[in-house]
Amino acid sequence: MKKYIFLIACLLFAVSFARAAKVDTVETYSDAMHKKIKAVVITPADYEQGKQFPVVYLLHGAGGNYKQFYELNHAIADWADYYHLMIVCADGGVTSWYWDSPVDPNFKYETYVSKELVSYIDKNYKTIKNKTGRAISGLSMGGQGAFYLAIRHQDVYGAVGSMSGGVDIRPFPNNWDMAKRLGTYAENPDNWEKNTVTNMLYLIKPNSLAITFDCGTDDFFYRVNCILHDKMVERNIPHDFTSRPGAHTSQYWANSVLYHLMFFNTYFKKHTPKA
Repeated sequence: MKKYIFLIACLLFAVSFARAAKVDTVETYSDAMHKKIKAVVITPADYEQGKQFPVVYLLHGAGGNYKQFYELNHAIADWADYYHLMIVCADGGVTSWYWDSPVDPNFKYETYVSKELVSYIDKNYKTIKNKTGRAISGLSMGGQGAFYLAIRHQDVYGAVGSMSGGVDIRPFPNNWDMAKRLGTYAENPDNWEKNTVTNMLYLIKPNSLAITFDCGTDDFFYRVNCILHDKMVERNIPHDFTSRPGAHTSQYWANSVLYHLMFFNTYFKKHTPKA
């Protein structure tokens, strides 16, 4: 009898998660960079019912693109449905690091993601058009980007997350084209110092951002994430930090993103008006 009850429970769970969310690819235009840029937009099954929805923006890692998160884990569409929220997977170029580059005017991804893309989504979708209805997270380069953008645009985002994020870029001066975006560390140290997340914590206003981040213990970014956690503790900045087994891998991020969606859902429920 218990076996049949378990099977029925599993069936009901599966039915409740039958994918009804809509997954689209949209083409936006960046005035700042004079080019078209694609994004994945996921809307929940009840989108057409007329309410306004919170939005989670997800930023891919170096070498990835706007499709990375959905390809990592199609279940993010199920969770968009379950939590009644939208997910927007932005494109940040192969190695933009989501900065407005001080040395290359062709890279203005801070402007694109935090202004142009957010404006496009708010204009074309039924969104909650204030910071309490927006969260941003990302993996690796995108984790750094999410923190960087959220700290610099606390009027735009209310919650932020990072998965295996490159939250201190200074130990890696020769990696991932960062020198092309900031100039070399030897010749442009100020660009590196002011654009690394661990040096930006003083900009976080009290109670301005809900923060979560995590990193696997076998990740090459693990140490800088632990240092970021320690610095937040020193500054009494409320946050969730999770350290768990894992490396800089797709398997780790496919699991991690689900925890971030859960964290953001809790934030949205607390800070946005009920329908």
